[in-house]
Amino acid sequence: MSLDSKTIETIHRLTHEQKLSPRQIARELHVSRDTVRKYLRNPSPLKTIRAPRKSKLDSFKPVIRELLEQWPTASSVVFEQRLKSLGYTGGNTILRQYIATLRMVRNPPRAYVRIESSPGECFQIDWGHFDSLDYEGDKRKLYAFCCVECYSRRLYVEFTHSQCFETFVRCHLHAFRFMGGVARECLYDNLATAVSEHDGRIVRFNPRFLAFARELGFYPKACNKAAGWEKGKVENSVGYLRKNFWPLRSFTSLYDVNFQVRQWLEQTANKRIHRQTRQSPDERFNPQSLRHLPSKLPDYQDTAAALVHKDIRLHFDGNSYCVPPRYVGKRLTVKADNQSVVIYDNDREVARYTRSWRRGQSFGAERFEKELLAERPPAARSAAQQRLVLLLGETGDSYLRQLAQTDRALSRQITELLDLCRQYGPDAVSSAISKAQSLGAFGADYIKNILWQEQSPRQVQPILQLKDSRLNDIATDPLSLLDYDSLILSQRSES
Repeated sequence: MSLDSKTIETIHRLTHEQKLSPRQIARELHVSRDTVRKYLRNPSPLKTIRAPRKSKLDSFKPVIRELLEQWPTASSVVFEQRLKSLGYTGGNTILRQYIATLRMVRNPPRAYVRIESSPGECFQIDWGHFDSLDYEGDKRKLYAFCCVECYSRRLYVEFTHSQCFETFVRCHLHAFRFMGGVARECLYDNLATAVSEHDGRIVRFNPRFLAFARELGFYPKACNKAAGWEKGKVENSVGYLRKNFWPLRSFTSLYDVNFQVRQWLEQTANKRIHRQTRQSPDERFNPQSLRHLPSKLPDYQDTAAALVHKDIRLHFDGNSYCVPPRYVGKRLTVKADNQSVVIYDNDREVARYTRSWRRGQSFGAERFEKELLAERPPAARSAAQQRLVLLLGETGDSYLRQLAQTDRALSRQITELLDLCRQYGPDAVSSAISKAQSLGAFGADYIKNILWQEQSPRQVQPILQLKDSRLNDIATDPLSLLDYDSLILSQRSES
């Protein structure tokens, strides 16, 4: 049994100072007497060196090294599959640790010199991927554009649903406004929107992005391949955003997540005391060191040319947008940002909509289909007929079908019936139509007459008393005046 140095010291103190026997010391410290005697003879006995235990992996190490030479990036799971076919019975953990050791020997981690920038010298810019947002079942990927002023560590973040060139440049403009200017140089990873080709030390930037950089007056700089530490400040900022802002939050829309991240930047990220600078980013930041922005900033909205189809709709970003009927068959220009979608005919604005991140939606139908109905009477009559059937139900539909078999103008009859619905109400008109249909009277004038009679009942007159009492006792069959009305109205229509 081996004891720690403190217990060994206690044994010698009890022996020499308190004169206790080994038996008493053993009882006091709950150890055996032999152990007490052993440490009294030699306070620091030599430890027994055990031979290393044989591992199940030992016999397969040459094979592992050979496989690693053939495929340096293969995972430990692939190695395990190969070794099991050769009789390996060990687990994946010791195999993974051994492969990591071999890779460490082959590719030892590189040391690098920390580079500190002067105020206003450099912005570091990068993207981070943050899952997605759900718009009632339509999911959109979510990305975070991050820009750091290297000297102060002041951070700007904007969330987007796209990493396209227009969105990338638009985020630059928003970041430069937030910072109050632009740094002398901006450092990037090898993003496709910024770097077209990277061969060794030679970098060819995207021509559109290079033109943007010249217009804003900064020098773009790209990191070396597989050298993420060269932009470590923005890499750390993306990690800080992921750990400090993202957890335990819920978001309803892109506007909501950007509103929350702006609050987080103002209240937390740029107010914290940075562990390296010992100052908050806002205190350390010097806006006077940045270059001024141009008085007129360029327009980099998402732009597309879209064909207007026969249903007066054009398609953009998974949704349909209506325009006036006169543009059917033409190609219009669509410009969009995170807030709005604007449709242009050359330089003339045709329509403007709020940006929707859902898919399969249609916007502007009520506004522009009314205009189409006004231009095309047949379409208007169809809509009026549908409205009449909607008001009167199956009774109205059946009556219109029988009315269409007569020689009356259907459009005029539908218009007059809708007028009667507004005057007397759909229920009263439906009841009058049932009565007229039972008598075979088809026409809005019949319905109007029935409604007039029902809405204007005659006062009941007292029974006429004749002098001859026998005549007063005679009972007559009840007569309906509808038959006479039908006869008179039919004669009028014939004349």
